[in-house]
This record gives sequence, C-alpha cells and structure tokens, in this order.
Amino acid sequence: MDPYKSLRVEKAASETEIKKAYRKLALKYHPDKGGTKEDEKKFKEVTEAYEILGDKQKRAQYDQFGSVGSGPGGGAGFGGFDFNDFQNVNFDFGGGGGFGDIFDSFFGGGARRAKNQQGPIRGGDIEIVLHLTFEESVFGATKEVEISRYEQCEHCKGMGNEPGSKIINCDDCNGTGQHVRIQRTPLGQIQTAAACEKCKGAGKRAEKVCRECKGEYRVLKNQKIKIKIPAGIHDKAAIRLSGKGEAGLKGGPEGDLFAHISVTASTDFIREKDDIKTTQEIHLLQAVLGDEIEVKTIHGDIKLKIPAGTKNGKIFKLKEYGVPKVGTTIKGDHFVTISVDIPTKVSKKEKELYEELAKESNLNIKPQNKGLFG
Repeated sequence: MDPYKSLRVEKAASETEIKKAYRKLALKYHPDKGGTKEDEKKFKEVTEAYEILGDKQKRAQYDQFGSVGSGPGGGAGFGGFDFNDFQNVNFDFGGGGGFGDIFDSFFGGGARRAKNQQGPIRGGDIEIVLHLTFEESVFGATKEVEISRYEQCEHCKGMGNEPGSKIINCDDCNGTGQHVRIQRTPLGQIQTAAACEKCKGAGKRAEKVCRECKGEYRVLKNQKIKIKIPAGIHDKAAIRLSGKGEAGLKGGPEGDLFAHISVTASTDFIREKDDIKTTQEIHLLQAVLGDEIEVKTIHGDIKLKIPAGTKNGKIFKLKEYGVPKVGTTIKGDHFVTISVDIPTKVSKKEKELYEELAKESNLNIKPQNKGLFG
C-alpha cells in the first residue's frame, strides 16, 4: 500500500493537507454510514495510511525505506532490526555513544512523546464546505448543517472504563507507558523506546473497558449545528466555531469546526469586494435627450437620472448601494455602466423622423440597403 495514493495526496503534502484528506475519506467510507464491504475495506486502508503519514517518525521512515516495520526495505541493512514503532534511539559504545541525538532528531524524539500521551489531548478540527446563495452572502443567514464527529462517551464520561471499575497501572509496561529494548548491531548497542500498545503510551488502562466506546473515550455521532452567517461574507472565506470539533481525549479540549464558504454567483449582479457592478441598456434617444430610468440593486429598484448626451460606457456611482462590510454598518457602492442600444429595425414613420433629424443636423447621409433602414 502506498499511503500517499491511498489518501490521494502528493508526497510534499503538509500535515494539514494530510489531515484534511483523511477526514474527508474517512467520513465518506465510515462503516456507520451503512456502506458496502468495499467501503469498509477502503476505510481500513485510509486509516492505515493516516497512521503512517499522520505520524512524523513513521512518515520519515516510509519516505526513507519505503515501508514501516521489518521486512524488505524496513531493516535497511540492520540484520532484521525491527523499525516498527521506532521512537527513540541511544547508542552505547561502552564509553558513551555520540549518535543518539542524531537518531532522536530524525525519528522525532518519540520516548518523550510517549510520556506526553499520558496527559490530556486536544480533539481534532473538522472542516466542511458551506454553500450559500448570493443573497445569503450579502444579507447574512443562519444555516443548519449535520456533521459526524467524535463526542465524549456519555456512558464512561470519557474515562474509557466501565462505570464502577478502576483505572489501573498497565501490567504490560508496569505503568511506564513504553517498552525499552536493547539490541546489538554492527554500530554497537541500540536502545529503543516504543509506546506500549496495550495502554497506548498512557501507563494506565481500564480494569474493565467501557462497553459503549470500547475504551476509546469517544463515540462517533451525527449532530446538527446552526451556523450564523454574517452579512457581507465573501466567497472562499472561512468561519471558525471554537469547540465544535471533535472531543478531546483524557479531559483534553474539543477541536474547532471550520466552515469554508462557497457562494453561488448571481445572474444579475457582479460583486467585486464590497462593490456591485451592473450594465444598464438604454435607447439611443434616451442617451440623446436624457431620461429617468429604474435600476435594479441588491437593495431594491431605484430611480436613476440619465443626463442628455450620455455616452455609451458612461458609469454612474450609486453610493452605499453595495454589499455591507462584514461586522460594520458601512456598505460598498453600486456602479452602473450605461450601454446605448442602437435599434436594428425601425418603422417607416421612425425612418422619416431620423431622416428629418439628419437634415436638421446638416448630415449628408446615404442610407444603405442593410442595417437600420434595411
């Protein structure tokens, strides 16, 4: 399995991009959604891929050797040495080795990390895309969305043990949260420290595991959340709802929910920042003689005076008829571009009047067979 292909990310993907890709695929293939056996298989695949790429040391190991663990590519010439869950390395050459810091830096200092796992862990963030109409983005709205997220198990109150049972020291690691191994290699003795699989590095475990969450502290649930959209929000903006992400572990705080905004374009208006732009067609005679016309704005129709002699392309500014600036009472402007409509067909009477006008203007016009008088 290539974890990069499984998560559909590039090898240069950031931690945030990897986390986002995993969350998207995990939600798509999660068994609780009642999918097929193939979906369940895909869920396991993306989860295994994230276990590698979501862990700095395992990702570094995979990038270096093409695998995680023993076997072809995993030992890299150390005579079957097991790199699986490699966390911390100290070399002992009798007089005190000098390679420990190098390997500790390369593999991420995992022994210290294993100890840190005993404390509270913050819940993960959730990212969604929220689709808005043009009007909702301009005037604001309240949207209700349904998300799947891990919430604290109510049965065990996030402790992982069956109520009434005890939290005891792990008998597999004697409460240390890690296993230390020493192995002889061509470079000398190597001491490794890996997180205890039984207690996941916590040093303690449930005497009797919670029947609801199976000792995972959390359960996956669907929840409806209302999101208030401020007036004037822009396309591709993001709204952060603190504490609306996944529940933390061992008393850790909840993550956040990020709603990325996607606005459907309007058929009537063009928005540029907080300004609105439209094009208004007027008749040739309205441009010559002047007139008062109705203009459609996002705040309703208004009257606009067209001065006599208005040229094609003239722009009128309607002050503060644009989009509200987020969090303020100030509005942008509305710019109306005039497009003079030249008639392509006229009646016989209109033709005579245009010819009279041409004579009045001392224009020696020679009407063509096609066009206005064709």
